[in-house]
Amino acid sequence: MELVSILLMLFVIFVAAKLASLLFSKFGIPGLVGEILVGIILAISIGDSSIAQFLGLYEIHDGVRSNGDNFEILHVLAELGVMFLLFSVGLETRVKDLMSVGKTAFLVALLGVIIPFILGFIYVDMVYMQGHTQYALFLGAAMVATSVGITARVIKDKHLINAKESRIIIGAAVIDDVLGMIVLAIVSGMAGSSGDIDVGHILLITAEAFIFVIAVMVFAGKGVPKIHAAIQARNERKWKEDNNYVPVKLNMLAVAIAACFGFAWLAEFIGLAAIIGSFLAGMIFADYAFEWKLEEKIEGITTFLVSFFFVYVGLMVDISAVTTEVIISFVAVLILAIIGKYFGCGLGAKLGDKTTDRNSFNIIGIGMIPRGEVGIIVASIGLGIFGNEFLPLYTIVVLMSVATTIIAPPLLSIAFGKKYKDEFIIQPEDRL
Repeated sequence: MELVSILLMLFVIFVAAKLASLLFSKFGIPGLVGEILVGIILAISIGDSSIAQFLGLYEIHDGVRSNGDNFEILHVLAELGVMFLLFSVGLETRVKDLMSVGKTAFLVALLGVIIPFILGFIYVDMVYMQGHTQYALFLGAAMVATSVGITARVIKDKHLINAKESRIIIGAAVIDDVLGMIVLAIVSGMAGSSGDIDVGHILLITAEAFIFVIAVMVFAGKGVPKIHAAIQARNERKWKEDNNYVPVKLNMLAVAIAACFGFAWLAEFIGLAAIIGSFLAGMIFADYAFEWKLEEKIEGITTFLVSFFFVYVGLMVDISAVTTEVIISFVAVLILAIIGKYFGCGLGAKLGDKTTDRNSFNIIGIGMIPRGEVGIIVASIGLGIFGNEFLPLYTIVVLMSVATTIIAPPLLSIAFGKKYKDEFIIQPEDRL
């Protein structure tokens, strides 16, 4: 692994992603769509080679494609990118705002899990691969997933983090991840030859997940303000005792980054996605993010890293594995994936808040559609368990995950635009 090769890979991907983002934005399409398409284009083979091979991302040996030396570096940067994206969203999401939509967010997540799972299971078990119940369970689990990173990017670009629908989507995404983890644990447990489920293990990780999320939210909402007030009171007391007293100032950016990494690790350790941990870490600092100027500082890190995440999502598409049968099944699964989340989550919003109008229904339903990297991760687990026999379904899930990731952002932008006109959207230059 040579430094010159790594630097070339980073240069090409970063510049191409930013140019594509700028181009798509000019036409009113979210820039992330262009970044994903850059990844797809890089992976397309022309003859016996591709740009991705030239950049050291892939290698071909005896006609078989494998990850190159630079692929893991891109993967790490992609993971860091989505982590900091969710951390920045957390910085703009106060606990009291999230709790105000708690009931609605829970119903959105619950129905957004149940309905897509049933649709995915029925399609594989009764249509695509009749009798392959375990495969059907995995497709159901992949349909359950929601990639909040995709929707979060659109929400941030629109400057609508504080909109009610945005808070519902973010809250539902956190709950969705916990429920999705439970579903995946059950499905993975049934994937063994005996189909047995370790109920005790499932209950344990479920309890750990809920305790973790609730504990962090309580600390962010109750503990942090008390700590902040105590420090302020101590400084005021010291000033009164000694006019020359200079309080010790922590580098809050360093503290915030440490919290982002720490909570992301803890989330992964207990079985949740790292991005949920980073989002919760951001919430800890939300009440004082403006005072500590964290938003603008973290924005610089996010601007650098997040493009690698969206390019990576595009790279996961293997065009050579696409056959006519796969395309037909992909279209069917894509339709079910969209319908399941749109109507499931929209119905949950309507049941949770009777004042939900058609525009809000559309925003929430569309905002929960992207599967992104979460769906791909579920598919990868299935491929690891079942081997090459699962490859056609794996390809379908990956294509569905990428397609929902590409389709949702422009639709979400349109849906937001119908309810929140541009003249009412706070722009960066409007902030104090």
